[in-house]
Amino acid sequence: MSMFLYTILAGLAILPLFLFLRNPYFVQDLRYTITCIFIGLRIESIKRSKPLYTMLDCFLDKVKKHPDKQFIVFEGSCFTYRDVDLQSNKIARALSLDAVLEEGDTVALLMGNEPAYVFAWLALAKLGCAAALLNYNIRSKSLMQCFSCCGAKVLLTSSEFRGVVEEVLPSLREQSVSVFVLGQEEQEEGGARVEGVKTLSSGKIQQASDQPLDPQLRSKATIKSPTLYIYTSGTTGLPKAAVINHERMTLAASMQAIAGVTRDDVIYIYLPLYHTAGFVMGLVGAIERGNTVILRRKFSASQFWDDCRKYNVTVIQYIGEIMRYLCNTPKKDNDRQHKVRLALGNGIRADTWSEFLERFGDIRICECYGATEGNVGFVNYIGKVGAIGRENFIHRAGNPYALIQYDTEREEPVRDCRGFCVKVPKGETGLLVAKISSRAPFSGYAKSPQQTERKKLKDVFVKGDQYFNSGDLLRIDNEGFVYFMDRIGDTFRWKGENVATTEVSDNLIMVECIEEANVYGVKVPGHEGRIGMAALTLKDNMEFDSKATYEHVKTSLPSYSRPRFIRIQNSLDVTGTFKMMKVKLVNEGFNPSVIRDRLFYLEDKEGYIPMTQEIYSSITDGKLRL
Repeated sequence: MSMFLYTILAGLAILPLFLFLRNPYFVQDLRYTITCIFIGLRIESIKRSKPLYTMLDCFLDKVKKHPDKQFIVFEGSCFTYRDVDLQSNKIARALSLDAVLEEGDTVALLMGNEPAYVFAWLALAKLGCAAALLNYNIRSKSLMQCFSCCGAKVLLTSSEFRGVVEEVLPSLREQSVSVFVLGQEEQEEGGARVEGVKTLSSGKIQQASDQPLDPQLRSKATIKSPTLYIYTSGTTGLPKAAVINHERMTLAASMQAIAGVTRDDVIYIYLPLYHTAGFVMGLVGAIERGNTVILRRKFSASQFWDDCRKYNVTVIQYIGEIMRYLCNTPKKDNDRQHKVRLALGNGIRADTWSEFLERFGDIRICECYGATEGNVGFVNYIGKVGAIGRENFIHRAGNPYALIQYDTEREEPVRDCRGFCVKVPKGETGLLVAKISSRAPFSGYAKSPQQTERKKLKDVFVKGDQYFNSGDLLRIDNEGFVYFMDRIGDTFRWKGENVATTEVSDNLIMVECIEEANVYGVKVPGHEGRIGMAALTLKDNMEFDSKATYEHVKTSLPSYSRPRFIRIQNSLDVTGTFKMMKVKLVNEGFNPSVIRDRLFYLEDKEGYIPMTQEIYSSITDGKLRL
């Protein structure tokens, strides 16, 4: 018996070593799995709660738990959890005196990053209203499209954007939208009153009671009730409103917990609050954790690390090209003198990732993947450089997904003789699709049934099934790490081959003179597919080195991937969330009589030479074959 017991104990003793040898990431996998299980159980508990336990209730619990803890620090001002609670009570009461609002109504917010944004959102939540977070960079037609999507009855804005609102005021009146300028004093208005625009002045707000609002005002909410409308970036057309219900809000806000953020952390938020990353993963995630937010109006590469040092920041967010912007700042002796331990976000390139760690120190980067409206996501909780996430059995158990073959020429998934989609083998690139089910729903876009249907794939693996089409081409290696390859709209086909724009961009920025690269495909008369073109910005005090660029693309890229045209710009157009914009560039093509920027053409023997009208005419007339 004792021998048997010793054998069992010995087996248990070497089990961790065996598991480690089989899977060197076993401990991290286990920790992630346990965290996801706890989050899943919490959400199931919330679903059963009556009345519904929302993120507002979570905030109110934090107010009770640590009322005097700093919640928001902004431009020298500090607001505790109690301060924010009381101020939101005042705004809710002041607004309800002038605006006719009922539970379930939608109110649009058009404001910049400031504490009043947070006060206003919490005020709306206390009144039982959903908030539509408007991108403050959009104007006229796009702005009105946002109202059409969400059906907002009221618009809350700040004096900073009053002029923007007045430009579309006639259209807002037609839709019976009431406009309130938040915090503006009567004497600041100047000139005649504008019909249809009211002020919710600081005086009115401060005179209002700060007593808690009746919870009955929001008693009808369910886990599926919309609580936010967040708009897509509009890089490929007019913005669409993704519906964020309470379940989705709670799940997305749990990202900080998955990444290992604690209540003692200080998070730096400079991303726009109208975006999922800044608002839900950043602000609402901070509420879920109960930590402190350092809020900044806009991103500043030059002030970034000074802010981190000044406010003892421990967690930062990033998106798109942010990390590269930081790496491009002049090096300083104190680059590693900070308390930042974790960076949370998405969109960092592999080369930037390595450069960032080498320069700024041992910061854990937690790269994640997901779309605002999507029903699938990944997290690189291991810290594998270049990966956007890692497969985990708990993903597939709760949310089946697959990478399927995609025909970039026909712009549709490949189907077999039975009409079903075809999965790609491990290590190959495929379109990510995720099964739509009660456990992984796809809410779609508000009042846009056609756009919602376009994101669905039907009869994918069996008759009648439905999958969410992510629009992203991914690759999963043999260790289960997931890599982003391209967007299906960005990948193009030339000479019978697929060209991944991200791969070409990554190669171009390795040329010494090139700062940024935005690669896209353009149509050429008389040719099938699209040929490669790159918009570039150059490093300070450097000229375009056509010879070095040619030598580099010749040795590092196959002939069909080499950009045939190059456009030199002073700056590249990006969205408010630092994603490069391509549609305008694609439409403008490579005509030197239309484009004022310098253009270069890749001549097979000479390399990149200045693009002339004569060359352009030869190409379009078919005299010069590409």
